[in-house]
Amino acid sequence: MHLLEVKAVSHSYNNRSFLMRKKGADQVLNGVDLIIEEGTCVGLLGQSGAGKSTLGRIILGLEKPKAGQVLFEGQDIYCADQRTRKHYRRHVQAVFQDSYSAVNPRWTVEQILSEPLENYETMSRKERKGVLIHWLERVGLSEKDLSKYPHQFSGGQLQRINIARALLLQPKLVILDESVSSLDMVTQGVILDLLVELKKELGVAYLFITHDMTAAYHLSDQLAILDQGELVAQFRSKDDFFSSEEKAVQKMRDAMLADHPLSRTIGRPFR
Repeated sequence: MHLLEVKAVSHSYNNRSFLMRKKGADQVLNGVDLIIEEGTCVGLLGQSGAGKSTLGRIILGLEKPKAGQVLFEGQDIYCADQRTRKHYRRHVQAVFQDSYSAVNPRWTVEQILSEPLENYETMSRKERKGVLIHWLERVGLSEKDLSKYPHQFSGGQLQRINIARALLLQPKLVILDESVSSLDMVTQGVILDLLVELKKELGVAYLFITHDMTAAYHLSDQLAILDQGELVAQFRSKDDFFSSEEKAVQKMRDAMLADHPLSRTIGRPFR
């Protein structure tokens, strides 16, 4: 049984004219099939407008698809009972692109990190604080940061806090939606290395939604390509991406550059 399976998911948004009359529907996703196994990172690649974030919201249970199923451990999350949905919400967490809008600016880090524990765990304040300190240290911060507010951190530091919040319930799957794209290149590399370490340590699976091939290649075990709402390929090995003859894959491949300017050759990255 797969950890998560997206089956024939389609979605569209109603398009309205100037007079607010229905003008048809914009098809965003069309019959998407996607599989994520335990402990595996799938990099979901596509250009802007390909439908990546919409698919992420559907997987998170935030937006019901017009057609298709999202199965978590064999259970359709949109037809599940309350107990199953609560289990799903605990074990599928997310880290979004904008680290600042993902937190309450009036809350301290202790309050931000405590919220999921209060929702899903029963423990004393002392036990809870011990858990928070452990996770802050695990992402490279410290106990003294518990009393600080979001505006006192850089974007990279705050994203570490968001990662800690996503992982402290020890979920089985984390959706990373453009979670490093707003960071500078150096900070991106540090955060990606941290995510690789945590994946190995915890055995957690990731869906890494991105338009950045270099970041996807660094973190992912497998790659999936979304083009104009259709999943045109899912590669069981990320290296298979470079031998694919699919036009959408070739177009994406040809647009990439190698990491170092001296080794840049169009269509031949990662030398």
